[in-house]
Amino acid sequence: GILLNVSVSDHDRSDSLLLSWDEPEEGATGYLLALSSLESGTLLQNGSAGPNTTSFWFHGLTPGMLYEIKVTATLACMDTTSQTITAQTSPSPVRNLSLSSGGSSASLRAAWAHGHGGRDGYRLALWHSDSQALVRNVSLPPGASAFLFDGLLPGSEYALKVSALAGSSQASTSIHQWTAPSIPTQLRLSPASSTSLTASWAGAAGAAWLHLELRNLLTQKVSTTLSARRGLTSYTFQHLHPGTQYWLGLSATAGSYTMVGPNATAWTYPLSPGNVTLSSAEEQNSLEARWSIPGGQRDFYLVTLQEGEDSVPTRNISVGGDNDHVTFHGLSPGKQYSVQVVVVAGPYRASARSTAAWTEPEAPSGVSLSSEGSPHSLLASWEEATGEGYLLALSLAEHPVKNSSLLRGVTSFTYEGLHPGTLYTFEISTVAGPYTSSPRRVSNWTYPLPPEQLTLSNGGHSTSLQASWRAASSGSTGYTGTLQETKSRELVRNVTVGNDWTNATLENLVPGRQYTLEMAAVAGPYRSPVRSATDWTYPLAPAGVTLTNTRRPMGLSAFWDKAAGDVDQFHLQLYSKNHAAQRNISVGPNTHNFTFLGLSPGTQYFLKVTVLAGPYRSSSHFATEWTYPLSLANVSVQPGRKPQELHVSWVESGGGRDHLVQLSVAESLSIIRNVSVPRGVTQLDLEGLVPGSRYRVEIISQAGPHRISSQTAISYTVPLPPRSLSASPISMAWALAVHWETAPGQRDGYLLSILEEGSSALPRNLETGKDSTNVTVPQLEPGTCYLIGIWAVAGPYRSLPENITSCTVPAAPTNLSLTNQGSSSELYTSWSMPPGRRDHYRITLYSLSTQSKIQVQTLNPDALNITWSHLEAGSKFAVQVTAVKGSLEASSVNVTQWTYPLAPVNLTLGSPSGSVLVVSWAVVGRGAEGFVVDVRDAASGTPIGHTVLGGHARSHILRSLSPGTRYSVAVRATAGPFHASTANLTHCTRECDALLA
Repeated sequence: GILLNVSVSDHDRSDSLLLSWDEPEEGATGYLLALSSLESGTLLQNGSAGPNTTSFWFHGLTPGMLYEIKVTATLACMDTTSQTITAQTSPSPVRNLSLSSGGSSASLRAAWAHGHGGRDGYRLALWHSDSQALVRNVSLPPGASAFLFDGLLPGSEYALKVSALAGSSQASTSIHQWTAPSIPTQLRLSPASSTSLTASWAGAAGAAWLHLELRNLLTQKVSTTLSARRGLTSYTFQHLHPGTQYWLGLSATAGSYTMVGPNATAWTYPLSPGNVTLSSAEEQNSLEARWSIPGGQRDFYLVTLQEGEDSVPTRNISVGGDNDHVTFHGLSPGKQYSVQVVVVAGPYRASARSTAAWTEPEAPSGVSLSSEGSPHSLLASWEEATGEGYLLALSLAEHPVKNSSLLRGVTSFTYEGLHPGTLYTFEISTVAGPYTSSPRRVSNWTYPLPPEQLTLSNGGHSTSLQASWRAASSGSTGYTGTLQETKSRELVRNVTVGNDWTNATLENLVPGRQYTLEMAAVAGPYRSPVRSATDWTYPLAPAGVTLTNTRRPMGLSAFWDKAAGDVDQFHLQLYSKNHAAQRNISVGPNTHNFTFLGLSPGTQYFLKVTVLAGPYRSSSHFATEWTYPLSLANVSVQPGRKPQELHVSWVESGGGRDHLVQLSVAESLSIIRNVSVPRGVTQLDLEGLVPGSRYRVEIISQAGPHRISSQTAISYTVPLPPRSLSASPISMAWALAVHWETAPGQRDGYLLSILEEGSSALPRNLETGKDSTNVTVPQLEPGTCYLIGIWAVAGPYRSLPENITSCTVPAAPTNLSLTNQGSSSELYTSWSMPPGRRDHYRITLYSLSTQSKIQVQTLNPDALNITWSHLEAGSKFAVQVTAVKGSLEASSVNVTQWTYPLAPVNLTLGSPSGSVLVVSWAVVGRGAEGFVVDVRDAASGTPIGHTVLGGHARSHILRSLSPGTRYSVAVRATAGPFHASTANLTHCTRECDALLA
């Protein structure tokens, strides 16, 4: 057909469709148009158009509906051509579109009413107005009428376009709206200076505009208002009043929404006061503080009075903000003060300090001047007074001697280099800042000097002492002193002499007594420090000194008589020409005897007794005596290097001359040898003695006329070892017989040690009499080697050992068995393990059939079985197991067994006559011990014959049989209790030959 190229459009009209087509080339006489509902197929409108028409409008249609339109062209000769298309009207836009936040800062709710007609669905597009960014693009079904957008930014403007969709057409409606703003948080207002405040906050991105209002709380007037766009997080307010409290309010705006935010208060810093001064007031001990009032506001002044260089606060006074001075009363005199004036405005302060000022000081109290016993110095002291320091002046007879200035904290001063015995005047005043107090005065004397180089000496006299000294310097008017007995402090006499005396003799004193002389110089009311000197009168020597032996081995007693006068102590000096060391003993003055113990025995000693009185001594003549000798200690007798020797040693106890060593046989007590050795020798070897014998040794010490014996020591010579030691096993007894020969000399007996070779156990010991030459060691382990040692014993001593190693006979295996486990070529041998040890087993297998030894095996000592293989079938064998230890053996009994025989082969039957059957067969290998031929009637199975044949048989003739009868024959090979049979073979006697054929 002819194509009309029909097209349709709505020209933005939702209730009309414009149909357009192309006129056919041959022209058309007219056109018919039909519009139907696509959904129901109902014809809704008809229309027609004349020739040369190429478009047509359909009006009054429903928006958003699908229609089917048919265009029919009438051609020449009444022909027609048609074309049908579908078209959809544009949808109607939504009605009553709204977008609201509902007070939410993160969501917007869109709602609408459906437009007239139909639609395929809705598409919602949400843009952020500032950034023009598409936030959401949502498609909804045609029945939807609302949608909630969440997760939005607070305080932001959004634009929404809602499009109704119908086919490729759409109808859109737009609307704008704001989300509610979020309130900024963490609002802070803090001073930046005395005329500025800085405000800061967080969360400022949630509002389009921020509005700030700053108000002066003192005047309640608004100082500053400010509107700021989104993102501002801080602002500094300038040109404010110092020391003033301000209030700041903040609100957030977005579109039509306004949210009141937090508020904060803060103070500006106050200004410091100027020209702070502190000066004396009219009233005593008072100071007045003054300052200039600074600009701005303040709550009050805090005035702090501070004391000393460390500025320790002592007083605080608060005064109103309009005051400019304050007076402090009742302060301490002579102290340094300063003042700090603090301006207080809210929590903030600004301060200024004054320079220091002083109160007038007072003179110190408790002033004193003392010499403290010194002739060249005076110590001035006073009680601490408040102030910076002190002015000191020392004068002699109204003439200044020394002026000084001291800082505070010092309460004493020492004047050196003064004249002894002189009167001085001391003055002191207190200084505080520009002020000086009135002085205080006091006077005192220096001490005189004592006498110098005072000495007291006896000059070798027993009843007098000579005193001497050097005259003191100026100020002394004389000397006074006392003589006392030093020990008792008893006054002997007073001594007073003029200042021109320098010595004095003190007589009628006691010998050996200590005296003390004290002397002092006198000047005015003072005595100089005392000088003292001490000395002893010379003592008298003791008489009647003797030294007596107390008959103690190491003791001597000394005796003496006391002479007239005093004695501090007696000193005893005891020494010997034989020893470099000496005894020095000191005893009290009332002792007249002393015993020296612990002396060297047998030694001559000399004694001198000396009287001591102070540093002086007087000695007696010498006395002498001898100590008794001591017996030797630790006498020891030990065996010598040879069995015929004894080694004797001892420890000398000191003193004495020669030693006599006496040797005797212990049993008889008769002395057999005397040996003299000089002093200093402490050992001796005695030779040529009998080995293994018991001897007694005694040593006699000699010193002067005295002799003393040592304790007796007893010992043995070492015995000689036995000779020709041998050991041999006792068969079947598991014991060893040990033999030896006796060596020369004596002994108490023998000790044998038996140690199992390779064992960590303790050895077994046996003791035998001295006349024994053999011993049997029983109860040993079979097949075990032992190390045997033997010693001759004499007392605690042993001879050198004789050693030998020997082994016991091993135990024979028991419960030997040789079994056939159903084999024609193998036998199994087993046995029980015997006690004890062995090196190995030797197992021998004999063939009794051939009378020969066919196998010998050696197995480890723990083996308990062996399997023999590759044996001759049907043969008899014997086995024997031997335990071997070195050259010693022990064998079990022999046991025998057969191998299974092999069945005969190639069994044949023949019947040379009617009553005879000839049986023949062959054997494998050696054959068997014998054969048995069994014959039965083949039909009834009745035994006919049983023939036992020798092992060499290979055939047998069965006689006396019934002609023409079938027989069943089997041949069995036998070996001991075992047998092996051929299969049964049947055959007829001769009359059956024709039948068999």
